[in-house]
Amino acid sequence: MHAFRKAVEARDTDAMAACLADDVVFTSPVAFAPYPGKPITAAILRGVMRVFENFRYEREIVDGQNLALVFRTEVDGKEIQGCDFLHLDENGLIDEFTVMVRPLSGAHALSEAMAKQFDRIKAEALEAFDS
Repeated sequence: MHAFRKAVEARDTDAMAACLADDVVFTSPVAFAPYPGKPITAAILRGVMRVFENFRYEREIVDGQNLALVFRTEVDGKEIQGCDFLHLDENGLIDEFTVMVRPLSGAHALSEAMAKQFDRIKAEALEAFDS
């Protein structure tokens, strides 16, 4: 089991952030442009942990430096099925992080919930960047 999965299942956001490369690029299922860098990615992941309910990984698929972590969760009563697609750098840290979710009603619920988090996410990212 990958360290990131263990951190998520333990709801340990510090351990989750420790799995990220400084130059990680996060691609969201509900935003057009990717988010570059560890501070914003870690802040987004903390936001996600605040909005996901009953989160559970169902499967971990490994192919060399690529991992696919299939999950189920709920956001505002909408069930979501999704997958975290991770690429690991030469140090074993996540340098590419892409999330895909379905169905559309769940993606909409996720988008709305994360929009409410985004001011806090930006503030957390700026605080981490300034540290």
